[in-house]
Amino acid sequence: MKLIVLWLIAGGLFFTVFMRFINFRGIRHAIGLIQGKYDSPDDRGEVTHFQALTTALSATVGLGNIAGVAIAITIGGPGATFWMILAGFIGMSSKFVECTLGVKYRKFNALGEVSGGAMYYLKYGLKKKGLGFLGIVLAFLFAVMIIGGAIGGGNMFQANQAFKQFEIFFPFMENNGAWYGVGMAILVGVVIIGGIKSIANVTSKIVPFMALLYIATAMVIIGMNISYTGMAFQLIFDGAFSPEALKGGFVGVLIYGFQRGAFSNEAGIGSASIAHSAAKTNEPVSEGIVALLEPFVDTVIICTMTALVIIFSGYWNDDSGLVGVQLTSAAFSSVFPWFPYLLLVAVTLFAFSTLISWSYYGLKGFDYLVGGFGKKIFGTRKVTNLTFQLFFLGCIIIGSASDITAVLDFSDMMILCMAFPNIIGLMILAPEVRRDLISYMKRLKSGEIKKYR
Repeated sequence: MKLIVLWLIAGGLFFTVFMRFINFRGIRHAIGLIQGKYDSPDDRGEVTHFQALTTALSATVGLGNIAGVAIAITIGGPGATFWMILAGFIGMSSKFVECTLGVKYRKFNALGEVSGGAMYYLKYGLKKKGLGFLGIVLAFLFAVMIIGGAIGGGNMFQANQAFKQFEIFFPFMENNGAWYGVGMAILVGVVIIGGIKSIANVTSKIVPFMALLYIATAMVIIGMNISYTGMAFQLIFDGAFSPEALKGGFVGVLIYGFQRGAFSNEAGIGSASIAHSAAKTNEPVSEGIVALLEPFVDTVIICTMTALVIIFSGYWNDDSGLVGVQLTSAAFSSVFPWFPYLLLVAVTLFAFSTLISWSYYGLKGFDYLVGGFGKKIFGTRKVTNLTFQLFFLGCIIIGSASDITAVLDFSDMMILCMAFPNIIGLMILAPEVRRDLISYMKRLKSGEIKKYR
């Protein structure tokens, strides 16, 4: 796991410098893009820039923002917050590169439906570089891993943890997780059967609501403890650089902070490129610039809000044994006794949104591997895809009703290991992305790329 963290850090730092700090200079233009100012009616794709962003965000904004941050603070201390934020900033560059390539190498079928993501830029991008065999191997590995990750970390873990939180408030549901899973599977099924357009329509409404609700609550708590601002930021800074900082010293705090940030926003893992490849645009770089907002929202804003609430409320130094969701809940409850009910809503929404987005990621990996074979048998890929979707819904029920720790450890590792084939491909293709970025910025500055409103 530490090796994967170092690999993600190395990739993020390389892309940040190589792309001339696009993670900072691209933010303003990204906001204009998601507002639709550069949308052309002639652009190909299935969803808007904003819908692609919220679909990808719904897969990353989840239980990790609530429980994972608390664990990082518990183990690494307040200093982990500093490195978590830094991981978010450098992750913005990784997202830019992978999502630019996701659009550039996407494929359209006869109905105008999009298939894209790391599988395609690894296979076709590396083939263009004369590395066809390497591209095929990396794309195959990525597709297998994203299917496993979608079933485990993107499905069963989400359903399982959502039910555990639900069970606390409704004890009569104890040992009845299967029924909870059936209900969740029906809700997810209604959305995912409609494809990316249906998923995007739902996430574009859920993600802003749940993010604003969570951030607003956190800001109120921080505001009520505003007198502790100096102390809190001193704890963060001292903890980030102090050799004696809790477990593992300076290196330990750095690793825990980067680990939480990198794992939360999934920058460099390649999953988000699948959602962004469906965006309506004829300019791949424009979608890469939109995508760099993901780590900013997920890690720099939402994860930081969780960390600050835990630090401002004093629960970072809690010795009662609380961990994860329970620690975050206690920190919020110190001001709002009713917060656990809000947390139940947040966990449910986070889990639901993650489920629908990862169903799409898993489906695209499945389609890449067996879609052509299924078409030969059934005459259409729809039957093959429906088979995966039904299996995915069945796993929600299994996840809700089972103790699946071993499965989750394996599936989470599959998600993280996606970074290895992905970043290898990204580094090889980075010069190509840089040339495209320079061209795009020149055309934007000259007015060749026009505003439509």
